Amino acid sequence: MGRLYEKRESWKRILLKRLNLIILLCFLATLLPQTQPVFAVDNLGQQLNQLLNEDPDLQGAIAGVSIRNATNGEVIFDHFGDVRLRPASNMKLFTAAAALSVLGENYTFKTEVLTDGIIKKKTLQGNLYLKGKGDPTLLKEDFDKMAGELKTMGIQKITGHLIGDDSWYDDVRYSIDLPWSDEQTYYGAQISALTASPTHDYDSGSVMIEVKPGNNEGEKADITVLPKTDIVKIINQTETVAKDRKKKLTYEREHAKNTITITGTLPVTSKGEKEWMGVWEPTRYALALFKQSLIEQGIQLSGNVKTGTAPTQAKIVHTHNSIKLADLLVPFMKLSNNGHAETLVKEMGRVVKGEGSWEKGIEVMEAELAKFGINTETLVLRDGSGISHVNLVPAAQLSHLLVAVQQQSWFPAFLHSLPVAGVSGKMEGGSLRSRMKGPDLKGKVFAKTGTISTVSTISGYITTKSGQTMIFSIMLNNLMDEAKGKKIEDKLISIIASH
Repeated sequence: MGRLYEKRESWKRILLKRLNLIILLCFLATLLPQTQPVFAVDNLGQQLNQLLNEDPDLQGAIAGVSIRNATNGEVIFDHFGDVRLRPASNMKLFTAAAALSVLGENYTFKTEVLTDGIIKKKTLQGNLYLKGKGDPTLLKEDFDKMAGELKTMGIQKITGHLIGDDSWYDDVRYSIDLPWSDEQTYYGAQISALTASPTHDYDSGSVMIEVKPGNNEGEKADITVLPKTDIVKIINQTETVAKDRKKKLTYEREHAKNTITITGTLPVTSKGEKEWMGVWEPTRYALALFKQSLIEQGIQLSGNVKTGTAPTQAKIVHTHNSIKLADLLVPFMKLSNNGHAETLVKEMGRVVKGEGSWEKGIEVMEAELAKFGINTETLVLRDGSGISHVNLVPAAQLSHLLVAVQQQSWFPAFLHSLPVAGVSGKMEGGSLRSRMKGPDLKGKVFAKTGTISTVSTISGYITTKSGQTMIFSIMLNNLMDEAKGKKIEDKLISIIASH
């Protein structure tokens, strides 16, 4: 009994010594200063959570936020980062990265002029084919150059037909979930392997309409279509009104036609406005411009203008190359060009799988994204632009992509294509040129924006107050007002920048 008592007392003394040691170590730990990174992260999380949980404009909405250290990819903050949300145009980050990886930053799109005939006595005896291979940057001036090449070859007359070949892609013109209300818009324009753009913004498959007031009240407004083409018919139902009246114009393109009705009022002192409208059948649009260029070069066309496929024996007489993909990325990403996104999807499908379709292109995208460590099982991809409300992406996957692409040789082109906060100029600041203009954010945020109905998103890179680069993805869904969502995004980014 005595030995047992002594053993118990011995164990008590040992436990007491160990307990005293633990208490001493805990006390000493309180005397050690907290390292700044831990304090900053904790403080950052508190501020972000407070805004996300208390902002009244997020009540009933869903916010997915993922913030990482750009150097090592460490997750600094997460708020529903693994929840699948609609990305809107943040989808273009996936599309751009996949396209750069698959096609390369020096990739160009080709447009070929072919013939199945022979040239005799300044006459091309046979058909002339215009074969598009996806180039979304073709302007009227490019068709002029092609026609000029034919003139240089001595051709003054074509006895056959002018045939447009858009077989490089399939004949599906709209992505699967495009809203019917977007059909006439430039950002919902049809996708074809043979198309044209009105300006150097390269809104392929669309025309630009400029409306200016008449000289006197009561007159119709002056309307100009760029490029000038007879494929579009304008019905002018406008009126020039007194200078104190409001400007109110509406544009409506008839379904399956290129008849555009413009109605409304324009004050006599107004500077007017510009509107971009998608055309029906961009292949015929491109053909009409090329025919016009041929006429202007003095080349007579005896046959008809139609669509078809160039025979395998047809010979290439001229090839036009587009700008490089790295250069195309600038209007694509900074102006959030949907047409470019969908063209790149189809091009990836054509190059890798021999089929220029959304189905094959998205298969290629998923395979390529997996190489960057993206868990494609968490994604729902329906298009390349993000216009679909069925697309679903977790914020954590977007932030992961932005970490991974930094190691790629083409990353400088990718980064350069992103909009820049507060920097003027649409090809510099892009969709962020009017946001975050304060000294703490101007020029320090490189990010892709996104907006569709009830959705606002932004993902990219930021240089913080301490000079550290952080990666963020902010996805706000089920908003009542997308504009208020953007203000919340700017506040969140400002908090990130301050740490």
